[in-house]
Amino acid sequence: MILSPSDKIYVAGHRGLVGSAILRKLEKEGCENFVLRTSSELDLREQKDVRAFFEQEKPHYVFLAAAHVGGIHANSTYPADFIRDNLLIQTNIIDAAYKAGSKKLLFLGSSCIYPKFAPQPMPEDALLTSELEATNEWYAIAKIAGLKMCAAYRRQYGFNAISAMPTNLYGPKDNFDLETSHVIPALIRKVHEAKVSGASEVTVWGTGTPTREFLHVDDLADACIHLIRNYEEEQWINVGTGKEIPIGDLARLIIDVVGFSGDMVFDTTKPDGTPRKVLDVTKINKLGWESTTPLRKGLEETYQWFCKNHESHGRRF
Repeated sequence: MILSPSDKIYVAGHRGLVGSAILRKLEKEGCENFVLRTSSELDLREQKDVRAFFEQEKPHYVFLAAAHVGGIHANSTYPADFIRDNLLIQTNIIDAAYKAGSKKLLFLGSSCIYPKFAPQPMPEDALLTSELEATNEWYAIAKIAGLKMCAAYRRQYGFNAISAMPTNLYGPKDNFDLETSHVIPALIRKVHEAKVSGASEVTVWGTGTPTREFLHVDDLADACIHLIRNYEEEQWINVGTGKEIPIGDLARLIIDVVGFSGDMVFDTTKPDGTPRKVLDVTKINKLGWESTTPLRKGLEETYQWFCKNHESHGRRF
């Protein structure tokens, strides 16, 4: 059985949004032999240190969830950081896992790898068919390199590396820093602070018309376990809900969940990003997996986590 209690498992990025969800799911599955390192214990950008870690621990299974991530503002402000850090992290881990004899590696990409005007819903074979969205091209190029590296190592060395392309994620342990966060945590924080301060309105970036697909991180974790057990192909595979919502409607839903009674205004001087983005999830659905968390329920859980952690531990996001 793949992923038995005795299998040694390394989750890269186990304290982050995705990595922590994967770890929770693995524990529920009965796995208990983990080798974990925080970023202060192991800098994944340092090749020598990553190689030494893999040579010492020799994990059987690797979940590559570590990444330098952020929203439109962060990608536009720190392009060098995004392309450099992600290339280093994924290159070091994929190569070290192969050389250490890991049985299987799951690399997590992002739906932003697809072209700006890709067919909708976006199928896996839309990759590299036209230009990328300029607001996140640095991160996207790094992630494309990662999934291609997995494919190359499988083709040349027979290394069992697979790649999953999740859609926009959200959930507990998300990043709520307004400078670097994605749309859902940014809106939750902005609406919450508007409610607490008694503001009369809250501002949403862009026109509110672009549509996005959102997947609860616990659903992604479930998909990752399913894929590590059931997927063996070179081509990357999409992971999402297959459902989309306009940003304006998302903001209204968050306003309702938070309980803010003021108005919503759109700042149309800010960029919208890709006009439409929803994944074609036919492939993973045929493999026997579908998402199960309704958006509203997921938003309620995320907001509850935010409220519990925002001030109670002296923490500022």
